[in-house]
Amino acid sequence: MPPTRSRTRPSLEKRKSLQGLRVLVSRAREQAEGLSSELRDLGAVVIEIPFIEIRRPRSYKPLDEALRRLGEYDWLVLTSVNGVKALWERLARLKLTNHCVEHLQVAAIGPATKHAIEKRGMHVDVMPEEYVAESVVKRLRNKIRGKRVLLVRAKVARDVIPKELRAAGAKVDVVEAYETVVPRISRQRLLSALHRAPNRPDVITFTSSSTVRNFAAMLSRQNPDQLLDGVRLASIGPVTSATLRELGLPVDIEAKKFTMSGLVKAIRKSERNRQSRVGGE
Repeated sequence: MPPTRSRTRPSLEKRKSLQGLRVLVSRAREQAEGLSSELRDLGAVVIEIPFIEIRRPRSYKPLDEALRRLGEYDWLVLTSVNGVKALWERLARLKLTNHCVEHLQVAAIGPATKHAIEKRGMHVDVMPEEYVAESVVKRLRNKIRGKRVLLVRAKVARDVIPKELRAAGAKVDVVEAYETVVPRISRQRLLSALHRAPNRPDVITFTSSSTVRNFAAMLSRQNPDQLLDGVRLASIGPVTSATLRELGLPVDIEAKKFTMSGLVKAIRKSERNRQSRVGGE
């Protein structure tokens, strides 16, 4: 999620650009506010049903052991705000200060992660132009030969970063900082929303591959073609879109810039195009 900033009030025309559009926001509850607020500012009716819940790992032992050995590493790679939060919480728990990480070069996958790291007093050395694992690898490939890299991430994640960095000559340790699960109450809430015609969402947002997989799991034993008839699926970027297609789901909207604001912009464009088609009929 992008860093919180004071937002300027959109113009009247822009404020009405999503007037009455029902948008389902699927981010974890504690991270939904930024996207939801931006949509509401444009007149959208926001339905918040989290498709993921952030939980602590079964054990912090691997992360704690890595943090006690930070002096052995050259690079720290962080791929989410959740990873940043968990890492600094464990540093505090172990009574380790920023002095222990000051020698490290740091890579962040995107602006939200970069902002979270900088808020904790650390400098970010590398952030790719596109906020996906492949771009992180591209930026790091020529910098990490013979280096030791600590990658802090979710329990289940793509293996692009560790695989490619090892191929480039780095020694990479991957440690789990948190895990994502399907929230218990979300399946019934989702099915109720999709079955009730007056309250059905017009657009469902997906901000990660995890939100897609959990969505598909919640729709198991259902007929997705029938249930999603008339509902547009909006993806934050190509990796999330690939997961949608892999699971047999359409990609109706895809952000050009892989941020929450980029996703909102793509939804606005889709809605303009839809209204133009309706007006031209």
